[in-house]
Amino acid sequence: MRPPRPILALVALAAVLSAAVWAAAPQAGAAAAVAADKPAALKAGDRAPVFQALADDGALWKSADHVGKQAVVVYFYPAAMTGGCTKQACSFRDQRTQLDKLGAVVVGVSGDRVGNLQVFKAANRLNFPLLADSTGAVAKAFGVPLGEGGTITRAVDGKDVQLTRDVTPARWTFIVGKDGKIAFVETQVNAAGDGEAVVAALRKLAGK
Repeated sequence: MRPPRPILALVALAAVLSAAVWAAAPQAGAAAAVAADKPAALKAGDRAPVFQALADDGALWKSADHVGKQAVVVYFYPAAMTGGCTKQACSFRDQRTQLDKLGAVVVGVSGDRVGNLQVFKAANRLNFPLLADSTGAVAKAFGVPLGEGGTITRAVDGKDVQLTRDVTPARWTFIVGKDGKIAFVETQVNAAGDGEAVVAALRKLAGK
């Protein structure tokens, strides 16, 4: 016997709803995967990640060689040889004496390639290491937002030089204490005054 029309209609409606649920399920799963893949930004008190990356001199710089012995200032900047990033780097350069007195080492991290970092360091006489985080792995470990890479052209010694970066991190600054934990985080960085702000934060942490 053929089922009554109202029952057929309900069956058809159930089939449509079931199909809709199955269609949405992969999308929901994908959204969850994206959310899980997005690292949470580290905050004061969190354990700092152990990381390493190639420095401007071509050698492998390892955080494990420094954490536990001294405070480590890890600052992320968008791109070498750009206005704000140059001011920020020079602010740390000019605070080197104070940073040494406070027992802190500074390392700058960007998505620039090693060649870019060599140009950047030489052009501004920087006195601390710069790391090439070309995959964004270090930035992700700290929860720093990443944008796409890019290429800029700058005049260096009378010649145009192309500087390519693979990713572009946000401008965030961290202080890792001797205990290996995040002691200070700044996500609204004043590029030109970052060095002074970090020195002030280190003094406060040291009770000075």
